Amino acid sequence: MVTQEFPATTLIEAVRFFSDETVCRDFMVARRWPSGVRCVACNSDRVGFINAKKSPVWHCKEKACGERFSIKRGTIFEDSPISLTKWLPALWLYTAGKKGRSSHQLAKDLGVTQKTAWFMSHRIRHALNIPGDDDSMSGEVEVDETFIGGKEKNKHAAKRQHRGRGPVGKAAVIGLLERHGADGHSTVRARTVTTRRKRELQPEIHATVAPGSTVYTDALKSYDGLESAYIHGVIDHSEKYVEGRIHTNGIENFWSLFKRCIYGTHHSVDPVHLDRYIDETAYRFNSRGQTDADRFLDATSRTDGKRLTYKDLIGSQAFGYAW
Repeated sequence: MVTQEFPATTLIEAVRFFSDETVCRDFMVARRWPSGVRCVACNSDRVGFINAKKSPVWHCKEKACGERFSIKRGTIFEDSPISLTKWLPALWLYTAGKKGRSSHQLAKDLGVTQKTAWFMSHRIRHALNIPGDDDSMSGEVEVDETFIGGKEKNKHAAKRQHRGRGPVGKAAVIGLLERHGADGHSTVRARTVTTRRKRELQPEIHATVAPGSTVYTDALKSYDGLESAYIHGVIDHSEKYVEGRIHTNGIENFWSLFKRCIYGTHHSVDPVHLDRYIDETAYRFNSRGQTDADRFLDATSRTDGKRLTYKDLIGSQAFGYAW
């Protein structure tokens, strides 16, 4: 349900609503501090507003603190010269677009450089990551893996690693989909992995799925042994794709949506950044029952505490993997 402080239900209404920087700031204050502004350093509510001309800030009145901060401090917007009048419509575009948005298109939409738009898009994806979703999946869970990468035959001969088909040179991704109950819809979690071997896939399943749940997989040998902790249903795709409730069609549907986003919108993605694109697609998939406005409001509440620096973004160890 759209709140009174945000009456927009469409993109054009959102752009009009966020056309004034003061309105944007007041909106984010209400989203970030519903009970009133608090110091970002000591969490005190004894703060005062400084009417600076260029960058309105608050200051903490606690003698031991005295911190000065703006609404951007401690969020994905921190240290960004881009105004909230552009940041918030960009956030709407990324939460509402079904297949994502390229940095080139965002640059044209906002009137910024492609490099700036690329950095903004990754900050937004960083906000859409849901680290709080630590509750285990349960009930019926589908597990599958896929590969993301270009075809070897389309690569230059000097970069081609092999002939024909195969996973060499591609990034592996594991996905787990919890099937919906009578009153909900299915949800998915996915992340990159370095290998499809049992030593990496099974710990990921055990860390995500509650013991005693029903797990459906294909006939990949890496899933052998799951029956010790789960009710394990296996479907051999060389023979059939569905046997009663045993299938992985749900997670494969997510792979289809994700690959359309990657190949259709972005065309090429560096593996070191792939997890962020997964987070973006999974967020939209898991919140597909919401309206665009409600999804946007939820996304704005996730911007706090999610600062991402450019140095961290371009680091080769950004996700713990060396590609």
